[in-house]
Amino acid sequence: METHYSVIIIGGGQAGLSMSYCLKEKGIDHIIFEKHRLAENWRSKRWDSFCLVTPNWQCALPGFDYSGDDPKGFMVKDQIVDYIEAYARSFNPPIKEGVSVSKMRRNEADLFEVTTDMGIFTADQVVVATGGYQTAQLPRMAERFPDHIRQMHSSEYKNAESLPPGEVMVVGTGQSGCQIAEDLHLAGRRVHLCVGGAPRTARRYRGKDVVEWLHDMGYYDMPIHEHPKKDMVRAKANHYVTGRDGGRDIDLRRFAKEGMQLYGRLKDVIGNTLSFADDLKQNLDQADTVAESIKTTIDKFIAANGIEAPLESRYSPVWEPGKCPNSLDYTQSGITSMIWSMGYGTDYRWIEIPIFDGKGYPNHERGITSVPGVYFIGLPWQYTWGSGRFSGVAQDARYLANHIESQCLAPQAAVGHILNMWALGS
Repeated sequence: METHYSVIIIGGGQAGLSMSYCLKEKGIDHIIFEKHRLAENWRSKRWDSFCLVTPNWQCALPGFDYSGDDPKGFMVKDQIVDYIEAYARSFNPPIKEGVSVSKMRRNEADLFEVTTDMGIFTADQVVVATGGYQTAQLPRMAERFPDHIRQMHSSEYKNAESLPPGEVMVVGTGQSGCQIAEDLHLAGRRVHLCVGGAPRTARRYRGKDVVEWLHDMGYYDMPIHEHPKKDMVRAKANHYVTGRDGGRDIDLRRFAKEGMQLYGRLKDVIGNTLSFADDLKQNLDQADTVAESIKTTIDKFIAANGIEAPLESRYSPVWEPGKCPNSLDYTQSGITSMIWSMGYGTDYRWIEIPIFDGKGYPNHERGITSVPGVYFIGLPWQYTWGSGRFSGVAQDARYLANHIESQCLAPQAAVGHILNMWALGS
C-alpha cells in the first residue's frame, strides 16, 4: 500500500466523501481514513425515530442530489444511511474504514505526517473532515447522581422501551432534547424537561415549509461574514422543529398542557434535590418571539415580491407557566433516567500544528487555515448555514478542491518556469 498521497482526508462522513468526489473529479490522488464504518454516526448516534429536520430536496452532495419520490419529506435514519452508502457507490471513493488517526504533524521533510493504526502516511496536503460534533458533552453535575439513576447523552438514546421503568428527565431543549422529549411523550412516558434558551421555528407558514421560504430569500446562501452575528453564530443553538410524521412544529407549551413537566434551566444537584433557574417563561417567550420574527420576515418578503400566498393567523400560546417550582426531589418524583442533551465539543489534540485559537477552534477562512496545506470541511457555519449539512457542503468541497488543485499545480509551474529560464539562458 502506498504511504504518500497528494491529499489525505481524515473523516469519511458526508463532508469527507464530498471532498473526495471533488478531488477525484480533478484527478488528484488521495485517501480517506474513516475511524468507523461508513455513516456510523447516523447508524449508532441517533435514536430510532430520528429524521432530518430539513426537507429531502436540500440533500445535495456533489454530483448526488436527492432523487427519491418525496422531495418535501424528511428522511428517517435508515434512509439517511442508504443515501450516504449510495453516494459512496456512485463514485467509489478511496476510503479505508476502521482506521483511527492518532497524530498529525509536519515532519522534517516538510510533509504532513499522519499516524494511524495502519501505520504512518504522508501527504502534501491534508483535509480534516471530522466535523464539529465529536465529543458528547456531559456536565460535571452528572457525577452527583447515584448509580441506580440511568444517565446518558442524547446520542446514546434509542427509544422509550430501552429506558428503565419510571419517569424521565431531559436536560436541554436544542433539536435533540426537544425531539427526544417528544418521542418519550408520544410513547406515554412521564417526561420532565429543563428548558434552555434555544430558539424555535414554525414548520410551515403561509402555504410552504419555512425552510423553503428561507431558501427563496437567500438565507442559506448568506456567507458568515455577512451574517449579523458574524462568527458568533457558530455557537448559537439550532432552532427546534421536527420532520417527524411529515413535519410539524414542536410546541413545548402544548406538551405541558398534555402533562409534560417543564422547568427552567437546571442549576444544581444537591443530594436528591434538583434546583432550577426562574427562567422558564422567559425561555418559552423568547423561543416564540424568534419563531414569530421569522414569520414577519417572510411576510415582508412576500409583500415586497408580490407573491400570492395564503394568509395565516399568528401563533397564540396554548399554555402559560404558573409559579414554577425552583426545586424537585427526583427520588420522590419517580425519576429513574436522565438524558443530557448538552451538545458536542471538539477534540483536536491529535493535531500538532499551530492552527487553533485560544478556545481550540481552528483559525480558517472558508476552511483554509493559516498553515498552507491544512484544511477543514464540514464545520457548522464554516462558510454558510449549510456547511455542516447535506445542503451546503458541496459548495465548500468545490471551493477547497479548487484551492488544493492550485497548490498541486504551483510546484509544477515553478519547475516549468525554471526550465524555461534555463532554456532561454542556454
